[in-house]
Amino acid sequence: MPRLRRVAVFLASSPGADPAWARLAYDTGRELAERGIGLVYGGGGFGLMGDLAQGALDAGGEVIGVIPRDMLTREWGRDDLTELHVVGGMHERKALMAQHADAFLALPGGLGTLEEIFEVWTWRVIGYHDKPVGFLDAGGFWAPLLGAIRGIGDAGFLRQTAIEDLVVAPSLDEALAGLDAKLPSERELRPGT
Repeated sequence: MPRLRRVAVFLASSPGADPAWARLAYDTGRELAERGIGLVYGGGGFGLMGDLAQGALDAGGEVIGVIPRDMLTREWGRDDLTELHVVGGMHERKALMAQHADAFLALPGGLGTLEEIFEVWTWRVIGYHDKPVGFLDAGGFWAPLLGAIRGIGDAGFLRQTAIEDLVVAPSLDEALAGLDAKLPSERELRPGT
């Protein structure tokens, strides 16, 4: 049976307006580590990114950060990660994160989070990879966006199968179970494939 080995998590580099998001990010990192699932993330040390990484590190987990060179000064990339990859730009960042992960999960965030999760979802829809994509919809954070996505589908601009393929879950347990269930079964999963 397939098993998630590493999950790429996209989320905010700012703290947001509600302290609950920082707790969610920290707890997500901690839970991934406690389950033996490696974390791949954007390499930042501030906001929810920093909380996520800290939770995983505090629990002794593997944390792989990927950060563009010019963002190091703005996000203060961490030097205490299992691995920190410094890349030339955002396209290279997403490609390397995708290479290291078995699945993708969005936590609360803004434009950067949306851009990242939509790109890897698009890659899945058009067949560039077969790795599952999901949204952790804690507290209904993603509900307005998901409603808009359904509206795009109703208007005929997005196949219903692509919408149904998304994993949307209110808790990390359900999100991980959904991602794991959508892992390809015809090949052995290895990080980097």
